[in-house]
Amino acid sequence: MGLIDFLKLRGTKADEPKGASSKIASLGKTATDIRVQSYDRDEALRQLVELGTADAAQALLKRFSVKVDPSITDEEEKQLVFDGITAIACGRKGAPLDDASKAALHEAVIERVRSYSETAENLTWSLKLLRAQLDDAAFESEILRLLARHDTEYVRNVEPKLNLLAALEAVKSEAAWHAVESYLGDVNETVRYHAVQTLFAVGDAGCVARLIGMLEREDSMRIKNKVADGFVRTGWRLSGALREDFRSRMTDARDYRIDDDGGIVRA
Repeated sequence: MGLIDFLKLRGTKADEPKGASSKIASLGKTATDIRVQSYDRDEALRQLVELGTADAAQALLKRFSVKVDPSITDEEEKQLVFDGITAIACGRKGAPLDDASKAALHEAVIERVRSYSETAENLTWSLKLLRAQLDDAAFESEILRLLARHDTEYVRNVEPKLNLLAALEAVKSEAAWHAVESYLGDVNETVRYHAVQTLFAVGDAGCVARLIGMLEREDSMRIKNKVADGFVRTGWRLSGALREDFRSRMTDARDYRIDDDGGIVRA
């Protein structure tokens, strides 16, 4: 085992007392059991936080996949998990650690969040954790990596795609809008709609041709209107043949016209 591998274990598994794994498993089971009383789940969550290890954080993450009633209790428990994992990642819980062990623990917790995000059916809270723990460049890289795991074909649950597209709205880079462009052709209408929204948020006028191109095969009126509204809002202009392409592909949308400068305006 190399030095880096050893440091990654410090404060995670290597320092856990005997029986810690079974304790974490037991607390994790209670923390995600919708049949138990809320105060029992709350206590289990707090005990996991106090353990302060990456494995405890992994058990806490599973609470994000469970929904309980009433919704206010569900939100409060998930906020507790978010705050708890944040505290663990920063080395504020569990046994005192030196700087090297804190750094290793932080990376171990982030790795657990990454792994969870690859398979979870909703990424709202795990993406919040990544945003809170990573700098801008690392966060962008992580979102793009997760988005690249998906494609534009049919899937039962599109929520992860929507979560990732929404997260990218705050990332303004060429890499981001190139990644989003492919989802303009997703088989799911809701994904296409959100891809349009994200592209207008992160892109620039270089996206114009791609957006006009999607209109040729798009049959959703709300998406066509979303594209037109985006042009009105951003002021991106059409040049040359793109003007005629817009007119021919938006014949069923009479609320918009092209002005003399190639801008889209409301009729």
